[in-house]
Amino acid sequence: MSAHWAIFLDNDSHKRAFIANLMSNNPPKEFEGLASKVGMLFSKTAVRAYIEEEKRHGSTKLTTNKQTLKTMSSGEQKKALLHHILQSDPDYIILDNPFDNLDKATQEALRAQLEQLATDTNLIQLLSRKDDLLPFITNYAQLKKSTVVLINDISQLATKAIVFDRSIPPSLNPPPFDQDVLIQLKNISVSYVGKPVLNRIDWTIKKGEFWELKGPNGSGKTTILSMVTGENPKGYGQELYLFGQRKGSGESVWDIKKNIGYFTPALTDSFSGYHSIEHMLISGLNDSIGLYTKPTETQLRLAKEWLLMLNLWPRKDELFYRFSAGQKRLIMCARAMIKHPVLLILDEPTAGLDDSSASLFVALVNKFANESETAIIYVSHRSEPELTPEFVYQLIPGKHGSLGSQA
Repeated sequence: MSAHWAIFLDNDSHKRAFIANLMSNNPPKEFEGLASKVGMLFSKTAVRAYIEEEKRHGSTKLTTNKQTLKTMSSGEQKKALLHHILQSDPDYIILDNPFDNLDKATQEALRAQLEQLATDTNLIQLLSRKDDLLPFITNYAQLKKSTVVLINDISQLATKAIVFDRSIPPSLNPPPFDQDVLIQLKNISVSYVGKPVLNRIDWTIKKGEFWELKGPNGSGKTTILSMVTGENPKGYGQELYLFGQRKGSGESVWDIKKNIGYFTPALTDSFSGYHSIEHMLISGLNDSIGLYTKPTETQLRLAKEWLLMLNLWPRKDELFYRFSAGQKRLIMCARAMIKHPVLLILDEPTAGLDDSSASLFVALVNKFANESETAIIYVSHRSEPELTPEFVYQLIPGKHGSLGSQA
């Protein structure tokens, strides 16, 4: 194989098995030329494996300075991984959704580096979003479950129309906090080991507002989220007000978290998947991982309304693990919203989804914003054209930490 390839994925693609086959001595027939070649994998999964190695042994092959891989931004992690891969001089590199979780500037830098690399090294790009296609690739295929299907025209990969016919179901109980101002950060500054991250941040979030939090890798988005959820000790001694209480005034983490619904794709890994999706939704009412008590008739009726709205009611008794990645995200997002929390935080929620599933997820988030009084913070490096936030809070990196700007 002498050409570069793009393999388009959907959320039913058996990606892990495909990658394993590519890197084996018996790859799929379309890539049989790889059998005697040395390949390496550029992916979030590879980064996670090195983070686990770091946790066990205190260091990895990827880092040479004192900063741990875990504390690096996504862009820094991927840069370190690619540097390590290039030192190994492989015959080919499998790029698994290489631009996920990267800001625009980092994406452009990576694109330029890959284009230069392509003159000497075969690249196989696995991608879920058409916009991520590397421009120099001209050979295309689609992975349909375990089958490689060659395609000539990527316009064949159409995005499905989005339809939610029903309104979101109401809450069973009134919200635990019913004031207008939910979160206030006043003149908040944060540094880590002498490195400034946030510089005099002022941000107020009110009931029912729909915010998008933006900023490049390493600008402090994760730090702000951890302060909003009450988990970051850097909030002590500062003017950080969470649901009417100043941080450090005697509130417990539970006092804060009872007001918050939270979703990030990594949460799906916390669930074994051996629960029905009906029980998964109901467990969101109890903030438990799985359902261990008999649900009430009221809870069952509520779960039915949610599943009808998601067009998943006929599959209510199927186990969570049987669903596609896109369907799992919808279920988990609905689970986070089922109590109509005062604040819903969505952290990189469409990372790794195909175009159709991402569009469906965004439609659900817009629906939450339009039909509830829940405030939403949506965090993503990827600009979803269909997302309709009321406000944007932008972190702008600087010498003394990121400044905040809102629009």
